[in-house]
Amino acid sequence: MSLVVSNLSKKYGTKTVVDNLSFEMKEPGVYALLGTNGAGKTTAIRMMLGMLSRNSGSVLWRGLPLSTATCNIGYLPEERGLYPKYTLLDQLIYFAQLRGVDKAEAKKRIRYWSRRLDVDEYLYPTKPAKRSFFSRGTGASGEILLSSKKADQISKGNQQKIQLITTLLSDPELLVLDEPMSGLDPVNTDLFKSIIRDEIAKGKYIIMSSHQMATVEEFCTNITILDRSKTVLQGNLNAIKKQYGRVNLLLKTECDISEYIRESGAVLVSEKEFEYNIKVTGEEQANRLLGRLIERGITVIRFDLREPSLHEIFVEVVGGNHDAE
Repeated sequence: MSLVVSNLSKKYGTKTVVDNLSFEMKEPGVYALLGTNGAGKTTAIRMMLGMLSRNSGSVLWRGLPLSTATCNIGYLPEERGLYPKYTLLDQLIYFAQLRGVDKAEAKKRIRYWSRRLDVDEYLYPTKPAKRSFFSRGTGASGEILLSSKKADQISKGNQQKIQLITTLLSDPELLVLDEPMSGLDPVNTDLFKSIIRDEIAKGKYIIMSSHQMATVEEFCTNITILDRSKTVLQGNLNAIKKQYGRVNLLLKTECDISEYIRESGAVLVSEKEFEYNIKVTGEEQANRLLGRLIERGITVIRFDLREPSLHEIFVEVVGGNHDAE
C-alpha cells in the first residue's frame, strides 16, 4: 500500500469542513477527489500535505507519515503561487533548489519543460537588436538575451504553465493536482493532458481534483465524491458505472419519434433535430423501443446505449441535495 488516508477531519469552530475522509492508493495511477464548491476538496488536500492542521486522521506514504522528508511530492495548487515581481527563471531555479535539485540540473530541467510547455519566449526572451542596458548577454546566433519575464507580465494560462513546471521540476513520486486545467484554452488543456499521460506512464501516483468531469474520467481509476464535507460516493469508477447499468440511450432518426418514446415508458431527457437523449430502465426497454421503430419503418441512424458518464453520476449523487435547498 503506497498512500493511505485515514479518517481525515477538519473543523472551524462548530463547522465541519472535512468529515472522516478515508481512501487508499495501492498502485500508481490517478485518484480523483471530486465535489461541489465548498465540499472540502482543497482543505483535504492541504491537510494531506501538512499545510493545514487536522482535528483527526492520518496520512501515510509507504507506512510512514506523508511529508517532503518521506516522499518526493509535487503540488499544483488551484490558486497561482508565483511571485509577481520576480523573474520567472529565477523563481523556477529557486523552487527547484528548495526541493533538492542543484542549480545546474535545475537549469537543464527548466529548459526541457519550457520547450515542452511552449514558454521559452517568457523564460529566455531574445531580440535581434543591439545590446541594451537590460540585456543579460548574447546568444549563439547573435541575438540579445533579455531578462526573463515576470509573473505579472504573462497571461493566467501561461502562469499556470509555469506553475506546472515548478510542480514537475523535482520529478515527484506523488503529484497532487488541484484544478490543473482551470482557465486553460482547448490547445493548452490538451497539452496538460499529454503531460499527465506521460507521468502516468512513468508510474507516478496522482491525486486530481477538478470540476471538469470529462477530463477526470479520461484518467482516473478510483474516485471519492464529497458533498458538504462528507464522502457520498467512493470506489472504482468502472465498477460504479456497472452498478448503474446501461441506462442512457442516444437515438438519432430521420423523423419525430416522441410519441414512440412516450409509448415505451422511457424518459426523454433532451431533443435536438431528431436526436434524442433518453433515460431507459435497461437494455430490454431500449431494445423494445428500437424494435417498435423498425416495425414502423423508421430509419434509425444512431442507437447508442451506454453507462452513465462521471458527470451524470456526479449530478445524480449531489445534485438533488442542492436542488432541495
